[in-house]
Amino acid sequence: MNPLDPALIYSRLTPPAEDQGPLDLILDTDTYNEIDDQFALAYAELSPERLRLHAIYAAPFHNGRSDGPGDGMAKSYDEIIRVLDKLGRHSEGRVFRGSTSWLPDATTAVASAACDDLIE
Repeated sequence: MNPLDPALIYSRLTPPAEDQGPLDLILDTDTYNEIDDQFALAYAELSPERLRLHAIYAAPFHNGRSDGPGDGMAKSYDEIIRVLDKLGRHSEGRVFRGSTSWLPDATTAVASAACDDLIE
């Protein structure tokens, strides 16, 4: 794997100009894992003057709140739908299931609807 050029890394970390308008955003989140992700989702959804939320991806997690990465992803997917419903926002065509397992290594992909949407 080739390391990224330091100048490219710096340019990607530079905050956008204030007059740039809304930033395009895809939110990849393990929403059911911790409470901060529900707030991030609500903020992104309710801040169109700052963010243009194109898609929301349910990410896997595994801890005491899930039976494994697939279960964590499914719970996060359901939580995303719940949050959007409470906000009165639609989920159709915007919310995608992520992988049901961890990446097996640094070069092998894991197929998912979220991955397919990102590539598209």
